[in-house]
Amino acid sequence: MQPLSFRIIRLCVLCYLCSMATYSYSSSVIENYNDPLTENNSSLLIEKNRPTMNVGTYHCPPFVMSLDANGIQQTTSTGLSILLWQRIASSIDLQYKMQDYTLKGLLTAVENGSVEVGISCISITPERELLMDFSHSFYETHLAIAVKDKGYLSSFIDLITNTTLLLIVGLIFVAAGIIGWVFYLLEHNINDKLYSMPTKGAQWLEAFILGLLFITKGPFNYFEFKTLSGRVLTVFLAITSTLFIASVTAILASTFTLGLMNSDIKGPYDLINLNVGAKVSTTSSIYLDNLGIVHQKFSSIDAMLIALNNGVVDAIVDDDAILKYKLKQAKQAGRYQQISVLPYQFEKQNYGLAIKGNSPYTEQLNRALLNVRQSSEWQQALNQYLSDY
Repeated sequence: MQPLSFRIIRLCVLCYLCSMATYSYSSSVIENYNDPLTENNSSLLIEKNRPTMNVGTYHCPPFVMSLDANGIQQTTSTGLSILLWQRIASSIDLQYKMQDYTLKGLLTAVENGSVEVGISCISITPERELLMDFSHSFYETHLAIAVKDKGYLSSFIDLITNTTLLLIVGLIFVAAGIIGWVFYLLEHNINDKLYSMPTKGAQWLEAFILGLLFITKGPFNYFEFKTLSGRVLTVFLAITSTLFIASVTAILASTFTLGLMNSDIKGPYDLINLNVGAKVSTTSSIYLDNLGIVHQKFSSIDAMLIALNNGVVDAIVDDDAILKYKLKQAKQAGRYQQISVLPYQFEKQNYGLAIKGNSPYTEQLNRALLNVRQSSEWQQALNQYLSDY
């Protein structure tokens, strides 16, 4: 039998080993245990410390569509610029809150710093760059003119009162009179075939008709004339009348083409004597002011289109992409069928993000914007909104 002291020592050793094993297990459990409450609090703290950016928008279809067809504010804005901003914010992990403004209100908010970034169809101009910064361009367009097509009666009246057409008709009558008079002097005494009427007045009328036929129909048969002078003149007129007819035909064709196009407007300078409309505070309105063209200012493109359709204005000026998109949507709904955008381009426009001056986010926004522009999603969005005008 073992001594009592030996058994006491062995018991102590066993107790020590058990206590060490228990401590080791407890430490392992504690090290691998994360308190859910502590973890959630930490995440919320990080989220709370992230800054929230103030972003402003301006209703400008198809880039920002924040109002419905009745002009009521929608709960969620959509459009090309909204998609662009969502992808930019996601790529650089930005928190933001969005608020809708008028264009003038948005530019003022960016200028005074209450809005960090303005997104819409905001043109980059030297005047605006003095007040705020801009991102790289994300869309290029130009100014355009929209007019209302004229009815058939109106087009006909414009044609017959066209000064060019009246001038040509007058020139033809004068030339016909001179040619007829010359041939009458040369032929009336010996040519009974051409001048068969018994009275002097009727023979003068025959002479005029002869001259008119020379101009409109071309040269007569050489042997119709009895005198040598008449035959020589016929040969000369055969050449000149052919050239004259060709020139008159070209001028008349151009005049009739303009009438069918329903507009003599070929550019902004043709708007000087017309009633013109543009949106207030836009680059189109500023452009017309710089040209000295007096124009009515409207709050929205819808108001401009209504005024044009009702004959309040003769033409409206706005960005080409916006005009064509609005007309495409309206015509699909059966409205503004007689309004069209003229095929003349002037005053290039570049859209960018308006950024508060000296913003720390400018470089990040530009890098993210360039990445979005190169994506297939952006190209598909452009095709969706801006194709099939």
